[in-house]
Amino acid sequence: MPVRPPDKKATCMKGTPNRIAHGIDLVDFARIESMLREHGSRFRDRVFTSREQADAEKRKNHIELLAGRFAAKEAVMKLVGTGWRSGVSWTDIEVTNGPLGEPQLALSGEVKRLAEQLGFIDVAISITHTADFAIASAVALRNEDE
Repeated sequence: MPVRPPDKKATCMKGTPNRIAHGIDLVDFARIESMLREHGSRFRDRVFTSREQADAEKRKNHIELLAGRFAAKEAVMKLVGTGWRSGVSWTDIEVTNGPLGEPQLALSGEVKRLAEQLGFIDVAISITHTADFAIASAVALRNEDE
């Protein structure tokens, strides 16, 4: 595959120059099980929105689902460059499923403000699982000028 010279900018979205930001995280199912066992509803309510909790309650594989959403939230926090500090709340990031089962993201509060400040014009997430782990990746496009 040819390598583009460093002075050339990649373009997409009808020729508008954009930059990509990326965050990724890996979560062990045992970690989520342990947090739920040790902290129960305090952990659940602090990390997951009521909709995320309701979605998990409907599933036989609720630990897998919560681990994937936890990983997605961590990936988004890395994307905005804060981790879970600077006034960011776990519930500022909500992960749900679209009609075809694809993960969808809704940002609110401080995370939404930071994403807007960073010039993010779109954020997409992907989640996958193994027998014991969930991994999530978050990718944002932002205007080159930001």
